[in-house]
Amino acid sequence: MSKTLSFKTYSAKPVEVERAWYVIDAENQVLGRMAAQIATVLRGKHKPQFTPHVDTGDFVVVTNAAKVALTGKKQDDKTYFSHSHYPGGVRIDSVKDLLRDKPERVIEKAVWGMLPHNNLGRQLFRKLKVYSGAEHPHAAQCPLEMKVNK
Repeated sequence: MSKTLSFKTYSAKPVEVERAWYVIDAENQVLGRMAAQIATVLRGKHKPQFTPHVDTGDFVVVTNAAKVALTGKKQDDKTYFSHSHYPGGVRIDSVKDLLRDKPERVIEKAVWGMLPHNNLGRQLFRKLKVYSGAEHPHAAQCPLEMKVNK
């Protein structure tokens, strides 16, 4: 007489998800490694109730974006390409210029590339808050400090 085991797959519902807030100091952090960990937290992969098609992630606040580190010669060589789909609509921005003018954009572009490119990814991306200085307006949410592995 054999007994058959029955297992149920758990699927998180959006109403059941509890969200936390984390703050990361980007000063002297390597951009790619930090962006990978931010994407993991935004997606919710660090939680046991992770469900691929549900937003189970947490909010992430990044401060000191202007002081992020890039390895090798990326500071001089890396560029971002975009096209408006009109003739002559090519725009090429270097990392050096973006870090000077809009340092938040560098971190946002790195994290965006690591999220799914669909409706869920856009929903996840809205939970990322990036600031170039040390101050942020999210103190009321009592964010926990998150360490980034170097």
